[in-house]
Amino acid sequence: MKKVERINTMMRYINNRAHFTISEIMREFNISRSTAIRDIREIEAMGMPLVAEVGRDGGYFVMNNSVLPTVRFTDNEIKALFIAFMATRNQQLPYLKSRHSLAEKLLGLISANQQDDLVLLNQILLFEGTNPHNPDLLDLSDLPHPMLETLIQLLLLDRYLLVSIQEEQEMRAYPIYLLHLYREKSVWLMEGFDLEEEKRRIFPVDHLTGVEPFPVKKRVSKKKILEQVNKQEEAVNLVLELGPKAIGQYKKYHPLNISLFYTNPYQTSARLETFIDVQNSEELSETINWLLFLGGDIKVREMPEEVVEGMQERLTLYGSSFGLGRA
Repeated sequence: MKKVERINTMMRYINNRAHFTISEIMREFNISRSTAIRDIREIEAMGMPLVAEVGRDGGYFVMNNSVLPTVRFTDNEIKALFIAFMATRNQQLPYLKSRHSLAEKLLGLISANQQDDLVLLNQILLFEGTNPHNPDLLDLSDLPHPMLETLIQLLLLDRYLLVSIQEEQEMRAYPIYLLHLYREKSVWLMEGFDLEEEKRRIFPVDHLTGVEPFPVKKRVSKKKILEQVNKQEEAVNLVLELGPKAIGQYKKYHPLNISLFYTNPYQTSARLETFIDVQNSEELSETINWLLFLGGDIKVREMPEEVVEGMQERLTLYGSSFGLGRA
């Protein structure tokens, strides 16, 4: 019997008895005394209120009238939680180890029939990023960058940060007010307002080597920061109308700063308006790639010349690579 299965069965065994001893646990589950004690400690850590009785005939009993609330889930709620866990596997999410213990607690709360349903769901449902040869709910192989959880813990207390970033051959420190922490194209990114140069910056969390609160005396008020951010908002220079196929491509992937609004109630047509910084070569190249990814189901209402020329060059390059356009 696997440890998770043994712990879940043991929790039900304990919950159905007014009193139990270590010896009874050892016999029932065919385990050593040290393993039984270790399992009971884990069950206590999960929140089951156990009380130890001292003496030769001592043992344990579950505390009645505990202050801990009783948690009950419907069948559909359990499936919703389980499927949410499945859908976020291999996503480099923070607190992944805590999700592991949360899954164990969830499994310990439900009946054997409900557990069988979840096992079946785990066998037949596959999501993007799932390894079909190892579709394990409790797989912890895809841990995020270790600085991610540290960063989040600090952000819950303070958004004024001094971040140390590894840039090519040197280390640099930036005082920032963090605007957003987000994940795009499998990479965690920080978007912050540089308090010294008074402009937005975006850093990959993978390049983060240190983070600490920024001294209070050197801070600018949040109100002034947001005023500066609003002033720096650029005018729209890319306007597209999307048909259903392009909308489908958009849903598969789109840059975080590009959004659309639907122009009919069936969501089969939409309009996209944004600003492209054509002076930023990396942003220009990524935008061209993404527009080509959208496909031909778009109508251009406004587009910078640099984007048009870049798309034409890219299409010419693709044509020559595949031998198109030759005599």
